[in-house]
Amino acid sequence: MEIASLQRKVDASEIEPERLAGNSQLSQREKIGEASRQFEAVLLRQILESTQKTVIKSKYAEDSTSSAIYRDQVTSQLAQSISKSGAFGLAKVFEQQLTRPESPALKAEPNSSASINHPATNPRKTSGTVHSNLKTP
Repeated sequence: MEIASLQRKVDASEIEPERLAGNSQLSQREKIGEASRQFEAVLLRQILESTQKTVIKSKYAEDSTSSAIYRDQVTSQLAQSISKSGAFGLAKVFEQQLTRPESPALKAEPNSSASINHPATNPRKTSGTVHSNLKTP
């Protein structure tokens, strides 16, 4: 008789950002995905906060410390909700960039094919005439 593991599955969104990298129960892909989502949430929060600065002040709206705290909490929750929904899509782009395989051009030596297309090291050749992108004095 086999007994199933009693450890519960860890949800990456429940882990604090500071402890995410050191968690051994998550795969590398899960860590990258959650870090990307949390980074997206931070960016969204900054965007939402900057949009609130342009709101015209009113004598009917309370401008106290408690209302500022409440507004900050609402902004944070809204940014987290948008990020978790995946509707913004920036986290997916971050995750794709961080998990893509390294291209051969990036692995190349400094003086190899990576510098072939660089305008400073390789002048263009068109119909028998060499055209340099560098201007001479």
